[in-house]
Order: sequence, then C-alpha cells, then structure tokens
Amino acid sequence: MPDAHGNGARHQASDTCNGAESLVATLVASGIEVCFANPGTSEMHFVSALDRIPGLRPVLCLFEGVATGAADGYARMAGKPACTLLHLGPGFANGMANIHNARRGHSPMVNIVGDHATYHERYNAPLKSNVKGFAEAISHWVRRSDSPRTVAADAAQAVWAARQAPGQVATLILPADTAWLPAERPAPPLAVCPPAAVAQGTVDAAARALSRGRKTAILMRGAVLHGDGLQAAGRIAARTGSTLFCDTFTPRLRAGAGSPRVERLPYRGQDILARLDAFEQLLLVGAEPPVSFFAYPGQESWLTPPGCEILTLSLPHEDGEAALAALADALGAPAACPVAPFDPPAPPPSGPLTAQGVMRIVAALLPENAIVTDEGITSTLPHAALLATAAPHDALSLTGGSIGDILPLSTGVAVAAPDRKVVCLEGDGSAMYTLQALWTQARERLDVVTVIYANRSYAVLNQELRMVRAAPGGKRALSLLDLHDPVLDWVRLAEGMGVAAVRAETTQAFADAFAAALREKGPRLIEAVV
Repeated sequence: MPDAHGNGARHQASDTCNGAESLVATLVASGIEVCFANPGTSEMHFVSALDRIPGLRPVLCLFEGVATGAADGYARMAGKPACTLLHLGPGFANGMANIHNARRGHSPMVNIVGDHATYHERYNAPLKSNVKGFAEAISHWVRRSDSPRTVAADAAQAVWAARQAPGQVATLILPADTAWLPAERPAPPLAVCPPAAVAQGTVDAAARALSRGRKTAILMRGAVLHGDGLQAAGRIAARTGSTLFCDTFTPRLRAGAGSPRVERLPYRGQDILARLDAFEQLLLVGAEPPVSFFAYPGQESWLTPPGCEILTLSLPHEDGEAALAALADALGAPAACPVAPFDPPAPPPSGPLTAQGVMRIVAALLPENAIVTDEGITSTLPHAALLATAAPHDALSLTGGSIGDILPLSTGVAVAAPDRKVVCLEGDGSAMYTLQALWTQARERLDVVTVIYANRSYAVLNQELRMVRAAPGGKRALSLLDLHDPVLDWVRLAEGMGVAAVRAETTQAFADAFAAALREKGPRLIEAVV
C-alpha cells in the first residue's frame, strides 16, 4: 500500500500493462510510427515501453526545438502526425517556437509531455511549472491524464484531434505515476472526420464570378498545392485566364517541370500590393487574405488592393481539392492544363559566389523528385522563381516566421521520405538556433544536403531596421545584426556533429561540391560564402 505521501506501492507497475505501455500501444494502433524525443526522468517509463511495444521508431533529438520542428516536417510529407516526447514544462517551452510554425502550417502533431507524479506536485520541486498553461497557449487540444486507466483513451483522442482537418497540435500531459501504474489496455483508434464538403452553392457562386471576365487571382494554401487540386486549379486558370498564387511561406508546394505554374507572393507588403493591384477579384482556396508580416510606419497592413473583391471557395478545414475539381467542371475547363517545362537555368559564370549563383546551380542540378526546404529568406526569396522550371520537386517553407525551423524540418522530412533527396537552403543566423539537428541527421543517416548561406549577418534585420524607420544604425545597434568577430565556421560545426562538410567561395567550387553531395547518400553540408 502507498504511504501517506503516495509512495511505496505506486512504483509497482502491472505485470501485464502499465500506463506507458498502454500509451505507446495506442499510439501505434492509431497510426503513429515515429517519435522525435528528448526525454528526461519523468518519461523513462515511456522510453522503456519502446522496447516492449513494437512499431514506434524513436529518433533522439538533442534539443526540444529539433524534435518539434522534425515532427512538423514529417507531418508535411507523410500527411499524418508523428509524436514528440518532451520533458516537463521547460522542455515543452524549448520546443514551442517550432510548435508555433507547425500550428501556422496546419501540421498535425501529437506532443507527449511528461510531468511530475501527481502526488509529487505538492512539494514544489525545481522543475514544477504550469505545463498545462504552456500547452494551452499554443495547442488546439490539451489533456492531462490523471489516472493510468485513462491514458490509452486520452492518447487515442490526442491522435484524433491532431488529424482533424486541416491539421492540429494536440498535447497530452503524462504525470510520471500514470506511466508506471497499472493500466487497463490499449485503446482502439478513433475514426477521423474527413474535410468538410464545400456547398454546391459556393461552387456555383465562384463559377459565376470567374465567368464575368474580371481579372482574377486565385490564392491557394494547403493540400491543394501538392495534390489533385493543383491540376484542377491549372485547368481553371487555363479556362479563365486567372493567375495562380500561393502564400510567401506556404507549407508545401509541388513545383517544377510538369506542374501548373504557381506564383509565390512577394515577402514585402508593398510588393504584394503592387503585384495584386491589377486584379479585380481574389479567390481564396484554403487561404486567408494576405497581410503584411509586420506593421511598418506609413504602410498598409491589409494587402488586398481597394476595389479587389474577395471571394472564398474553401476554408482551411474544407475539401478544397474537391471544390476546385467541381469548379473546373462547372466552368467547362479543359481536361488538361499547361504545365511548366523542364528548362532549368544555365549555371552562373565563374567568379565569386553569390546568393543568386547558388540558386541557379541548385535549380540546374536538382534531382527529380527532390524536396527543397527553404529558410534562406534574404538569400533565397528573391531568386526562388529560378526553381519554377527545375526538375519536379516539392518545396517546403518556414510557415510561422519563427526562424530555426528548417534544419529540424528537413530532418523530419527525410525520415518521412527516405527515398528522396532533401535539399535544405538555410541562412547562417537561422541555422544557429537548431544546429543540433545535424547530429540527428548523422545518427539516422538521413539523406539531406544542407546549404548554409554564410553572409555573416542577420541580413533581414538590416532591412527591417530601415523598414521600421528606426534611426540609422550606429556601431552598437549594428553589432546586434552582425555575425563577425568571431566568424562562424560551419565546416567545423558540421563535422563536430558528424556531418561531412566543405566550404565554397566561388561558383565552380559550389557547383562541384553540390554535385558531389547529390551523388552521395547521407547528410552533407556546404558552407556557401556569399
């Protein structure tokens, strides 16, 4: 029997099933195949259960932000959630930035967060925190299991919640004693509701609007950008002369040769307004009207031009693919649509390496069906259109603006798609947030080629300093935006994590290094000095 403090027999797990085992078995039965983990003491029974319950692949991450970012990338490519295993409130807090990115990208995610044993909370131990409060701030669904006999049912509901359209963040808090005490049994998976159907009247209204001859922009987000909906959108564009757009930072886009052309909105609000100025109507498919990333003095935050009517075909939780197909048929659109040809840009001339030169080489050499992950921002956004006629590929972006996502995201992408080459385009400042992801790539032998744009600066913040009309930067101000003194050595950093690396300062050196990295399996890093 437990003593007055709840100790003693509480530590005796069932011979048949404890809470942690029922949890792991339920996750596996519900379709969870991968756990990106950074565990601590409170999660040891979960860790132990992995040896007895087959079907859940554990992937160790050396920082919680790597675990959550990897779960984001996995979900975007696998179309279903992984789980994370995080240690108490501080561990969850360490992962929150990339949970934010996952939430903004509608990535399904299940977070398992260990906590102190229920009877231990009263003692105010050093790691006690408001775990539930942290989780509620950023999750769509939160539950704390207060009994080992409810853990399995709670886990099934967590997976169910994460898989609700268009994808949600679910967080299950697991006190340590609910993991080691006897449990009932694993819970069966719960049926997931499909995306809601778009009403026929909505499709008919969109068809009437697009038949009026007004210049139309179609802004898309979600599964329509990499599934059958993209071909339907191309058919609509061919029939009506509409222009297809996606968000600047869209979660996933099928692009390159063989896909309808989709134009990425510019990053700067003034540029978005200028690009959309000639359009008379904006049709939203799983997207929201564009807004400025930040507020700037004297500039608009709302980026739909005056006089441009906004129409909605589908909301994020609705079936945009079926709605686009129905709209194409209602318009009498052709069965096929124009697609981008395979016509990659010529490699740049020899000389010092530039950001544009890097992208030209990447576009020229990109292998078919690669996955391009991009957080290069100032180095990549101005040149992203060079990939439009490269080999067919998927493009994944930073969705929530919290930098430090792409190295972890690339890790999860490579776990989800082990037969595809992942090309990660990353800035040196952003990469320092989560460089521990390189170690996981080495540990798991993941096929990722990382290109670090080494401009030795938070270059985007130099632009922001001007955009917000702050006083011209002096020595002390600019010191906060500069990455010199000391200069980051990405070759040594990568090698210290177990990833082979080289430095390139000329176009020829980068072309040779990139071609060599594409020929090899496993993680490689190129420090591109631009």
